[in-house]
Amino acid sequence: MRVYVPLTLPGLAEAYRTGELGAGPFVAYAVTPGLREWYVSDDTEELEYAALGRAALASLRLLAAEPEAPRRRVVIAVDVADRAVSAGPGRGPDPAPAEVRVAGAVPLGKAASVHVDAADAQADVTAAAEALPAADGGDDDAQSVVDGAEDHELLWFATQEIANLVGHGD
Repeated sequence: MRVYVPLTLPGLAEAYRTGELGAGPFVAYAVTPGLREWYVSDDTEELEYAALGRAALASLRLLAAEPEAPRRRVVIAVDVADRAVSAGPGRGPDPAPAEVRVAGAVPLGKAASVHVDAADAQADVTAAAEALPAADGGDDDAQSVVDGAEDHELLWFATQEIANLVGHGD
């Protein structure tokens, strides 16, 4: 099963250093029955894109909790065994129909790709991270700021580019 794991750049650097994602169980996002119902589509690519978007929002939440992290959302796509994945409970003010739990650490070698904001997204991502608490409280203007981060498509990177993304490239 392909899962999308939300990270920050420091989290990606840690995964690169240790060679694995998470100590488990950890939260990821995937095409689930709940996502199919929420998104109302049978198109696999659309559903995977929706799961990636949910992971990008979760990455934004991580950034809001890590003020020292560079203001770029990070999502890593990883292939894991179906038996390692269970449905997530959906938490917080915005239930996550794509949320799943991955049972244990996953070797970074299982990663299929990495998705990261371009540098020009940093101002909007910074504003969105700062607006999250108000948006969660129902502030429509703050929600508009959060939605502004979604206007930026995450860039696709091959796993061989992780070293460069975290500053350990040649």
